[in-house]
Amino acid sequence: MSSKELLYIEDALGHAEFLSKQCQDAVNTLQDPQLKAQAQQLVDKNRQIFGRFYALV
Repeated sequence: MSSKELLYIEDALGHAEFLSKQCQDAVNTLQDPQLKAQAQQLVDKNRQIFGRFYALV
């Protein structure tokens, strides 16, 4: 894997982690059960994406 590809993966990991944290903050503050569930689904999906990118390293 080239250094450029590794930089891309590192960047993607950072974005996935950031989005997961933002969604988790929403889960912790939202009161509406439907919105809270939707935000939790986004947290879970971003964790999956993070795991897939991490597996490439």
